[in-house]
Amino acid sequence: MPAKPRIAVIMDENSSDGGNAYDVSKAYFEAVHRAGGMPFGIPYLADMVDTVVTEFDGFISVGGRIRFPDEWYPPGEGSRYPSSERLEVEQALMRGFLERDKPVLGICNGMQMLASLHGGRMVHEIRKTGAHILDHDSRGAMHSVEVMPGTLLSRIVGTSRLDVNSRHQEAVVEVSDPAVISARADDGVIEAIEIPSRRFAIGVQWHPESLAAQDHPSRLLFDAFVTAAR
Repeated sequence: MPAKPRIAVIMDENSSDGGNAYDVSKAYFEAVHRAGGMPFGIPYLADMVDTVVTEFDGFISVGGRIRFPDEWYPPGEGSRYPSSERLEVEQALMRGFLERDKPVLGICNGMQMLASLHGGRMVHEIRKTGAHILDHDSRGAMHSVEVMPGTLLSRIVGTSRLDVNSRHQEAVVEVSDPAVISARADDGVIEAIEIPSRRFAIGVQWHPESLAAQDHPSRLLFDAFVTAAR
């Protein structure tokens, strides 16, 4: 039997409570395992980056709320989240996996980083950009997104619309040429991107790990990611 792909999952932390503990949902690990992968939590230790990039088959950047660089925002904008050791290690991991064309799945914070590393720009409070913007930061809220035809995401989920869970205040508001927008909410907020030059590099703003135990298209996202990592 072929070895199961080994998936590196960067840990989140209790950034709103001192940043002195790793704190990540079990749902990420369960979703990867259910899809046939072997998930491993990765700490913020810079001297581990090269080994992780070399020895693991795929990378998941999980949700979180950490301060991103000011240059990732339009002039006058900027993050007001706490600084974190996660930023430097996560950037190095994501760049390393992308350079080796190993699969990358960015979730929430991870989608924002994937977009920003490819020239995208963000705002700290998406609801302040227009009266029509939905509440994307309610834990129990669901809303519909339109999946763009012809994208890798559309081929994976097999539908043009799906209901997703949103828990984010910051949001990507523009992407550059290396990235493609692959889903938007009905208010226009970017909900998914992908990097066509890579074999598998997808970011989604929602939390598919929380839906993957259900009969939901998000389950197919983990299936496709783990298959690409084989």
